[in-house]
Amino acid sequence: MSELHRITVEPEKAGGRPSIRGMRIRVKDILDLLASGATREEILGDFDYLEPEDITAALEYAAGQSDHPIIRVA
Repeated sequence: MSELHRITVEPEKAGGRPSIRGMRIRVKDILDLLASGATREEILGDFDYLEPEDITAALEYAAGQSDHPIIRVA
């Protein structure tokens, strides 16, 4: 099941960047933590308002953003 419903974009929060459930933690913040080696458990421990599905949503969102058509110029 998709968790993308957890991703929100609100102009008045986080500069309009994709965030988790209307909170001020951005998708990028979660991705940066994961990229730096933090585990899901560490992230959830540091941000007690996050839920495991929020991390899944951030990853799902990022995966969707990287899937774009390749245009070849002949």
